[in-house]
Amino acid sequence: MSFQITENMVQQYANNFRMLYQQRQARFRAWCQIEAGIVGQSKSVERLGKAEAYDITSRHADTKFVEVPHSRRWVDLQDKGWAELIDKLDKVRLLADPSQGYAMLANAALNRQMDDVILTAARGNARTNSGLVALPASQKIAAGGTSLTLAKLLTIKEILDGNEVDDDASLQADGQGATPSRVIAVNAKMLTNLYGTTEIKSVDYNSVKALAQGAIDTFLGFKFVRTQRLPTDGVATTGYAVAWSRSCVALGIGQEINTSVDRRPDKNNAWQVFADMSIGAARLEDEGVVEVACA
Repeated sequence: MSFQITENMVQQYANNFRMLYQQRQARFRAWCQIEAGIVGQSKSVERLGKAEAYDITSRHADTKFVEVPHSRRWVDLQDKGWAELIDKLDKVRLLADPSQGYAMLANAALNRQMDDVILTAARGNARTNSGLVALPASQKIAAGGTSLTLAKLLTIKEILDGNEVDDDASLQADGQGATPSRVIAVNAKMLTNLYGTTEIKSVDYNSVKALAQGAIDTFLGFKFVRTQRLPTDGVATTGYAVAWSRSCVALGIGQEINTSVDRRPDKNNAWQVFADMSIGAARLEDEGVVEVACA
């Protein structure tokens, strides 16, 4: 018998690529007012404010004219790109062609960028005709040494309700269907802390239990969308959840994600996987967005 047969043993290599875990889809596009087909650097969103009715106290009285407040918010486009080269001769040495995998990575990267643009616009500065407008302090909930709690969720709801921001009940009353209108962006740590709070564990809320078990993703009229891309402070001790109503944040589309695989003569005929998009976002109404600091 031969004890040298191990010299001829071979290793089998895969003929495809596994895409490692990462966020692949844009999770907040569906929670924005879409401004599609933008041509130019920016697009305006025209706003009309509240104008109250008046009493008519006598017959044939003179007409009184109300003054309707007019204002404007701007959606500014940002260009985003992704590119990688595959050397022509490297393909000879590979069992698997990485082109398709690279294209999938590009698409995922740009989708994450779309979420970043939306989250930044929701809690950042909004551009008007006269300058930049920050999210008012009245729309912010301080950390208070706690993470996401039931009390903070109730405060978010109170702020939005107090501002007469669209909720499911009002939309259904208007005949606009039962699609949830409010969303809250949270990360995994915030959800874990929420499930562990005394209020949540001690109250026999069927919906809370279902939320904790992952059976549902709505509570108090909010659609919970998990993301690991929420902003933090400089030392990462405080994270910021963001809640808003769908009609209060706009996503502008100048160009959807476009992906191509092309030969590059200037790079010794290497293959280039390239993807780009042109998008922008803006907070349309300050009263419809709430920032929640979570320790």
